[in-house]
Amino acid sequence: MARGKIQIKRIENQTNRQVTYSKRRNGLFKKAHELTVLCDAEVSIIMISSTQKIHEYISPTSTTKQLFDRYQKVAGVDLWITHYEKMQENLRKLKDINKNLRSQIRQRMGESLNDLNYDQIVNLVEDVDDSLGKIRDRKYKVIDNQIQTSKKKLRNVEEIHRNILLEFDARQEDPHYGLVDNEVDYNSVLGFPNGGPRIFALRLPSNHHPNLHSGGGSDLTTFALLE
Repeated sequence: MARGKIQIKRIENQTNRQVTYSKRRNGLFKKAHELTVLCDAEVSIIMISSTQKIHEYISPTSTTKQLFDRYQKVAGVDLWITHYEKMQENLRKLKDINKNLRSQIRQRMGESLNDLNYDQIVNLVEDVDDSLGKIRDRKYKVIDNQIQTSKKKLRNVEEIHRNILLEFDARQEDPHYGLVDNEVDYNSVLGFPNGGPRIFALRLPSNHHPNLHSGGGSDLTTFALLE
């Protein structure tokens, strides 16, 4: 069955277009390689896909630049002159921009002011004042942040100091205050309705502070919490 003839027009489906490009590109590169081997020819092919990917075939004994240089010599044209002129024009623009920026920096440092007229000097003063205002605002913001950070650190230090003093005073009154034995079992905190006292209940081992037990062998001890 003969393959139908393909109409030569742009393939609308993007996937089909990319597949066709890839297949025909490989076929073209294969033909170029055969031409290079069979006829001792130098071939260079540069292709750019619709996705902006570049593909290149060059004869093994040459480079693309060498072939372009030979083409310019044979055809008597200069392929690089236009690009070179554009690069030179862009370089001149960049040099002018750099010169103006350097001049503005010197003027803001109080130098190179002789060539400025009155209006230019007034504009320069306004620009400098505006810049100083922004710098001051930033400085004050940085200082305020440092002050707030220092205050926060100071509050933390003061709180730690107060806690240490309270613990120290408590230890002076009761050497067992704040000391929890690993064998102590804290069971619950009991609260009574209607605003009654809260009771803290804990279970102690039989050999732990026997003088605190409320009964003859009971190991449950309760303490009323002060409001």
